[in-house]
Amino acid sequence: MNGNDFSDGSPGQAPLVSLRQLSKADWARFGTGEIAYIRPVVVNGVRIMAIHAADGTQIGAAPDAQLAAAAIRQHDMEPALVH
Repeated sequence: MNGNDFSDGSPGQAPLVSLRQLSKADWARFGTGEIAYIRPVVVNGVRIMAIHAADGTQIGAAPDAQLAAAAIRQHDMEPALVH
């Protein structure tokens, strides 16, 4: 799977791929290196924002969503909120 897999079918571009047809492995790689997910969690009674790679691996944490998003952008990725 690459960045061209979701084209509009214009000449010279790969055909449009249905998201419903993606395998579990493809979903695990979807957005790898481009997207990191922010998810609220409670650790020792304190609410923090966990940061996860596209494959679900936790890669960090921050005290709030703004700091989590800033950390993600510093690593040239885009944040996505999971709630």
